[in-house]
Order: sequence, then structure tokens, then C-alpha cells
Amino acid sequence: MSSLWRRRRKTGKPEEINSGSEVAIPTHFRCPISLELMKDPVSLSTGVTYDRESIDRWLDTGNTTCPVTNQVLRNSDQIPNHALRKMIQDWCVDNKSHGVERIPTPRVPITSYEASDVCSRIVAASRGRHDMKCQELLTKINNIAKESDRNRRCLVKNGIGAALGEAFARFSKQENLNMLREIMSALTWSFPLGEGGVSDLKSAASLRCMARFLKGEDLSSRRDAILVMRELVISSREDFHGLAEVQGIEDTLFQAMKVPICPGACLVVIRHIMMLSQEKATRFVRLGLVDMMLEILVDGSKSVCEKALAVLGEMCCRSGEGKESARRNALTVPVLEKKILRLSDVATELCVASLWEVCLGGGGEGGLVEAVRVGGFQKLLLLLQLGCGDKTKEKATELLKCMNVYGKKVECFDSSLGFNYVNMPN
Repeated sequence: MSSLWRRRRKTGKPEEINSGSEVAIPTHFRCPISLELMKDPVSLSTGVTYDRESIDRWLDTGNTTCPVTNQVLRNSDQIPNHALRKMIQDWCVDNKSHGVERIPTPRVPITSYEASDVCSRIVAASRGRHDMKCQELLTKINNIAKESDRNRRCLVKNGIGAALGEAFARFSKQENLNMLREIMSALTWSFPLGEGGVSDLKSAASLRCMARFLKGEDLSSRRDAILVMRELVISSREDFHGLAEVQGIEDTLFQAMKVPICPGACLVVIRHIMMLSQEKATRFVRLGLVDMMLEILVDGSKSVCEKALAVLGEMCCRSGEGKESARRNALTVPVLEKKILRLSDVATELCVASLWEVCLGGGGEGGLVEAVRVGGFQKLLLLLQLGCGDKTKEKATELLKCMNVYGKKVECFDSSLGFNYVNMPN
């Protein structure tokens, strides 16, 4: 086959070129799933060849049949098609002048046995305090994981999260920072960590070390620390009180938000801590988190804005100082009003809840007057017409009744135009 392509080039009759410069990929070099050039062709029990990455995704979603023949697979074994891979590499070399790069020879993926073995060795090395051996194994698993998503998934499936979690907890007691930094970096690609890994990482010593990294100068370590903290929060939910007990965690997280480093992950952790402790929520307010959240809401991404709204809502609901701080900021009412019906249903519910706290939670009529002035009455009326949850409907109705008193006294403008996600009723 490779000689055929060479003859075509010599006779001045290259394969058909797309868009004036791209060589058409031969059909038998394309993966039947992705329709792209195969980089690591493997054959299934049905005899059909696919690119390893594509067929892995197919099988990982629970499929048990061959995509082309629809036959039930006798097993999930994948046999590397070396002959076809060499033909593809020859074709790439022959078409180098057209910008085609030679595909590298793929490495053999790690097996479940090998993954389980390396996890066991990491645990043994950490229990025996063998720093050098543990370092070697960390380098090895990082290299294996970088080779392919398949390798990473295989390591995760066979317990790398639990192994790394135990290693981190053990080295935390020694405060071996270099080792801990390496382990924490590996943890970020080991999610989900599993019950064992989460349990070890929730220890007081482990959390103190993460907080220490979060306060450090190295941005990469700070990023890794906040990502691991977020995973612990997501995995543990309400029963995870350890973070709130770390001394100075509020100041540390607030400073991390200033950089910002993974603001979305940081906000998840901050909200979790505030939900556990009213005292912590008040501490965040005194640091200036209300003003920071409002600044984020002005031009933040959709995902970050939703999390910022959740944090702002916690401060308004759980802290009297938070509510008062929100009232003092001139951005609060206009920003909350603007975000209603602009981001998502969840964001709209959060906006209405915070608006209710600011306008009706005590503190005079200033919030209501400002809400009417910026068009809040029309926006809430439209929200009720479009439909919303019962709690949101109740709060919106109460706000409308109170705003109605000022409707004829305050000059306002209609801000109910330009929505990003709602379908206007006919």
C-alpha cells in the first residue's frame, strides 16, 4: 500500500486534495466512529478496526456491541493492528509535503493488573516512609497518565485516588512539602478519589497542608490545593466540617479569590464553609467578600456568576452584616435585577432570594425604591408570567406588592429586554 502512494507521487498524480492543500484521508485509514485518521488502530473480536480512543469512549458509555456490525462483543479485548498502523505512518511520511504529520508509534496502555500493582506499591512506600521510592512511583504514574486518557481512567478505576490520599495524609504528618506537592498535583487528575481517598484527605493534618499550599507563592500548587478542596466538598457534602476548622481559612480563600485562582472552585469551597458556620460567613463579609461578589457579577462568566450569586445569597441570609453590606453597595440592586432571566433558572432563583433579603429583610425602603427605579417591577412581573418555582414565585409576588406602592412615585425604565435564555410567550 505504501509503495502505491509513492508511485502516485512520482507520476505527479497525488491523491485528491481538499480545500486546495489538504490531502484526502483514505477511507480505510479513518476510524468508523470519529471518521478521523486513526492514531492507534485496534481490532475488536468482530474483526473491525477502530481508533483506540474512540472505541474506548464507546465502550465506557456502557455499549456492548460493535458500532459497525452491531454484533454483541464476546469480550472487550482490543488487539493492536500493527500492520495498518505502519501503513498509516508510511502514508503520513509520503504526504509530509502537504502538511501531514507522521503519527507516533503508540505505547501499550497500562493494564488493570499493572495499575493495581503501582497503587499498592505507592501505599507500601508511604507507609514505610520511603521517600525516594514514593517519588519514583509518583513520576511513573504521572508519565503513565499523560500518555492517554485510557491510562488515566484505568489508574482511577483501580484505586489511585485512595492510594494518593493515604500517601498525602501520611506525609502531611511529616510536612514533607516537596513530596506533598507532587502528590497533590497527581490528585487533581485522580478524581473521583473514592471513599478511602476522601477520608484520608479530610484529616486535620492534610487540610492544614492544603491551606499552607493555598497561601504559598507557587500558583500551580495553589491551584492544585483549591481543586482538591473542592473535590472534598463535593464528595462529602454537609458532613464535612474539617475545612471550617482550619485556622485562618477565610483569609486564605479570600486572598485566593483576589488573584484569582480557579474562582469557580474557590467559591464552591467558600459557600460550603459559610453554610456550616454563621461566624465564618460574617468573617468573609468583614473581609469584603460582598463587594467582591458584586464585581464578579458585573462581568464574570455564567458558571462563576452562578456560584457568586450563591455565595452572596449565603452572606445575605446568614449574616446581618452581610445583608447590611449588600444594602450599602450601590451595585447590589441593579446587578441582581439585571441578572434575573439572564443566566439560568438557578441564577434567577438566587437573584430573587437575595433581592428579597436586601429589600424586605429590614433596613428601610431604600432597596425597594432602587429596585423600582432600575426596572425591577417589570422584570419580576415578567418572571411570574414565564413561570418559576414556588418559593421564587412567593418571594417575587411579595416584592411586587411592596414595589407597587412606589410605582407611580419613582421614575423607572424597562430592563426586560435582551434576555439570553428565556423564550418569550406568544
